[in-house]
Amino acid sequence: MAELKPMAVRGILFFVFFVPLSASAGGSNYGITPGTNANFAGKVTEWPVPTPEFARDPAPGPDGNIYIAVMHGDKIARFDTQAKTFKEWDLPQGAHPHGLLVDNSGMVWYTGNGNGTIGRLDPATGKVSEYKAPSGGDPHTLVIDDNGMIWFTVQSGNRIGRLDSHTGAIKEYWTSGHPYGIALDKAGNVWVCQMGGNQIGKLNPQTGVVKEIPMERGSQPRRMALAPDGSLWVTLYGAGKLIRVDTAADTIIKEYTLPAGKGGGPYAVTIDGAGMVWVNEINTDTVVRLDPQSGAMRVIPLPSKNVGIRKMIVDAQGKLWYMGSHNGRLGVIE
Repeated sequence: MAELKPMAVRGILFFVFFVPLSASAGGSNYGITPGTNANFAGKVTEWPVPTPEFARDPAPGPDGNIYIAVMHGDKIARFDTQAKTFKEWDLPQGAHPHGLLVDNSGMVWYTGNGNGTIGRLDPATGKVSEYKAPSGGDPHTLVIDDNGMIWFTVQSGNRIGRLDSHTGAIKEYWTSGHPYGIALDKAGNVWVCQMGGNQIGKLNPQTGVVKEIPMERGSQPRRMALAPDGSLWVTLYGAGKLIRVDTAADTIIKEYTLPAGKGGGPYAVTIDGAGMVWVNEINTDTVVRLDPQSGAMRVIPLPSKNVGIRKMIVDAQGKLWYMGSHNGRLGVIE
């Protein structure tokens, strides 16, 4: 069982110094800069995870391995990409990890969706530390900037949070629309999918002001990722579309209707080092690879059924990793 550290609780700060954020190439901000696979062939391989209890949201580590949040099992799993084996760590009961990332020192950070915390796992020792969000709630998705600040969404609490990974101090910002997906742009702004409000929000951390950009009714923006060119890509879950946003002008550059249309349920989106956009339609058991230059889409069928991808990530070698939350299988496309 994991060793627990007393919760570090910090009050909401009202004034902070602002340091511009530097987004990683590919815009994932999960600790690893996405690479490019020059020999991409579309080969898909899958492995069953040891605890298939709504396992989700994979993230690559600096060790080249893939880490997974096992939400209903209260565990973090690691897939050794060389040995093709899994290892698991127990988290506090009721943590229900939703999202996770691995920082450049190898620490695994996760959102405790069930107990209102941001947690940190040290894979070397199995030690778990928890940091309580001031508003509690249900922390969802998280990203990290180059200064070690972890940004996260609190969906039911309508907040955007920032945790200093060096001190444990947390600051929260009010927003609306039940924020879900999150991304950082190159100018230091924090973007969120306000899924319940059919809009996306742009937070200026220096002023605390959130600018809201409305989408079409019923669009339900879900996840987002920043491309190497600085544009933001957003899945519109309810509309069956993918949009590209100019983060400086706060306008939609282009809209793409995905192959399955409105019923496809576009969910996860990520960008590789070459700027190729990857998106899945959760109701179709496929992954789509979009070339923004030509607009061409390649649909890659997955080998198993009822997959349920909720997040995809590109590793340093340009391989795309996904986790099937419904069928309990980790997959890679290369």
